[in-house]
Amino acid sequence: MTPASQTDGSPAPPQPPSLVSRCPGCGAVLAAVPGLEARHPGASPACTRLFDVTVRGLRDEAPSDLRAANLVELAGTAYDAQHTPDAAALHRLRDALGEGARRPVRSSRPELWRTTIADVAADLDVVDLPVLLRSWAQAVSADWAGEAPA
Repeated sequence: MTPASQTDGSPAPPQPPSLVSRCPGCGAVLAAVPGLEARHPGASPACTRLFDVTVRGLRDEAPSDLRAANLVELAGTAYDAQHTPDAAALHRLRDALGEGARRPVRSSRPELWRTTIADVAADLDVVDLPVLLRSWAQAVSADWAGEAPA
C-alpha cells in the first residue's frame, strides 16, 4: 500500500494515532488506549476497561457482600444488554430490574443510548455508584423499549 499523497504529489505526512475511539456498542467516545484488546463482544477496548475500573470496588466487595454482588451482576447485565445483540441479555436485565416482559422490545438495537458506562463514571464524584448503576440499567431497558427520555 502506498502512502497517501498531497495535491502537489508529495507524500502526506504520517497521521498521528487517534486520541479517541467510539465504542461500537454504546457509542461512548473515550480516550484511545493503545495496546488494549477488546474483551467483550461489541465493545471497544477503552469502554470495557472503563467498565472494569468503574465496578472494580464492587467486585472486590462482592465475595463478602450480597448487595455488592447483586450490583455487579446488574451492571454486567446492563453492559451486556447495551453491547451485544443478544436478546437474552435484555431479558436478564429486565428480570433483574423486576420488569419481566412488561416493556415492549424494539426490533433493532437503539441507535443512541441515553446513558452509558462513560456517563456512570463521569458522575461518580457527585452520585453514589449503586444509584448510578440502577439508573443506567433502567435507562438501557427503556432505550430497548423505545421510550422517550423522561
